[in-house]
Amino acid sequence: MRFFLITSILLLWQEAVPTLGDVGTASSYDPPYIPTKCYGDSKYQFPANNMFAAVSRSLWDNGAACGRMYRIRCLSGHGRPCKDGVVDVLVVDECSTNPCPSNILLSITAFMEISHKTSSNINIEFTII
Repeated sequence: MRFFLITSILLLWQEAVPTLGDVGTASSYDPPYIPTKCYGDSKYQFPANNMFAAVSRSLWDNGAACGRMYRIRCLSGHGRPCKDGVVDVLVVDECSTNPCPSNILLSITAFMEISHKTSSNINIEFTII
């Protein structure tokens, strides 16, 4: 009985604390995507699946973010925009506006992998992979 009670408590705790990475916000950004601060005008900088992102100044880290991969999961947003699953994106740029509207700006293709709405700002969990 005691084992069952401890196991039940652990399962409830895991459901109550589902995030394992950093928490922030994401939105989509529209083309044109070049030039970028990481790779300039090269059209070969983008992954074939178009899963890429620009990051805010706080994540940019003086350019060290170039080529970094993030795994992103939608947590919440206005009107329940989240889809199940995650998206892996390659950082190719720094957000061009200051302040940036979110921590991570996703290509439209990447954003649509985790959200039903392209024009929303969503709450995300993200980790470096």
